Amino acid sequence: AYMSNAKHVFGDGSEIEIGGLELDVLAGQKVAILGPNGSGKTTLLLLLMGLLRSHGGRVEIFGLDPYENFDKIKKNIGVIFQNIEAQLIAPTVKEDISYTPRNYNLPADEIERRVQKVLVLIGIEHIENKIIHYLSGGEKKKVALAGAMIMEPSLLILDEPFAGLDPRGVRELTALLQLFNDLYGTTVILSSHNVEISAQFADQLYVVAEGKIAIKGVPADIFKDIESLKKANLQAPGILELTYELKKNGLSVSPTSSLHEAVEQLTMLVKKRPQ
Repeated sequence: AYMSNAKHVFGDGSEIEIGGLELDVLAGQKVAILGPNGSGKTTLLLLLMGLLRSHGGRVEIFGLDPYENFDKIKKNIGVIFQNIEAQLIAPTVKEDISYTPRNYNLPADEIERRVQKVLVLIGIEHIENKIIHYLSGGEKKKVALAGAMIMEPSLLILDEPFAGLDPRGVRELTALLQLFNDLYGTTVILSSHNVEISAQFADQLYVVAEGKIAIKGVPADIFKDIESLKKANLQAPGILELTYELKKNGLSVSPTSSLHEAVEQLTMLVKKRPQ
C-alpha cells in the first residue's frame, strides 16, 4: 500500500486532503494509523480501500489505483468498518460469514469448508447459528473479522477496531490479528486513537494530525518524542509519561513505552541508590 498527497473532491466542490509524509506499507507489516477523532484517519483508509477516489497525488494497493481497479483488488482486501452494525447484514452468524464466498459463487462444499475453518480459528464455532442481533459487541467484532478473513485476503484494513471493547476484548482481538498475520502473512492496517494498544501491536506507526501524516516510524522511535505526540493531540502511553517525567526531574532514565525496559531502568536506579 502506498499513499502520497492524496486528495478527494466531493460533489459540492469541498475537498479533503491527506498530505505530509508518504505512507508506504510493506507486505506482512502490522501498521497502525494514529490520530485523534477528526484527524483524517478514516478518510485515509477509505482512499486505500478504493471507496473514495483520489483526485490528486498517488494512492496504490498492490501497485494499482484502488478506486479505478476496485473489482480487481477487492477479493484480496478484508475490511472491518468502525460501525460494524451496518456491516453485519445477515440474520445469523453463519449466513453473514458465508456471504462473500456465496457472492463469488464458490461451490457449497468449499463455502462450508471456509466457514468452519474461520469459525474455529476465531473461536466462535459455538455461536455459528446464533442471531447476530443478540450477540455482545465483542462477539459481533469477531463475526465481522471472520467475514473479512474468510477469503484469506492478503490485506486487512480495520477502522477503530478497538472502540467499544473492554480490555479482555482488546487482548482477544489483537491476538487474532497477530494469528492471521502469522498464519497467512496478512498485512494489517488499522486506525486507532489508542496509542497504548497500537504501540504494543504494530511494528510501524503513522501519526495523522489535521489531514497530514506528521510522524512515521517504529514505535520505539516515535515514543521517544513525547512532545511530538502531544502536538498531535495524542495521549502518550502511561509508561512513557512516567519515564519522561522522571528524566525531567533529573533521574538517569531514558523515556520508554516498554514496561520491561522501564522496570529494568528503575531497578538499576534502586540498586545504585546509596544505602
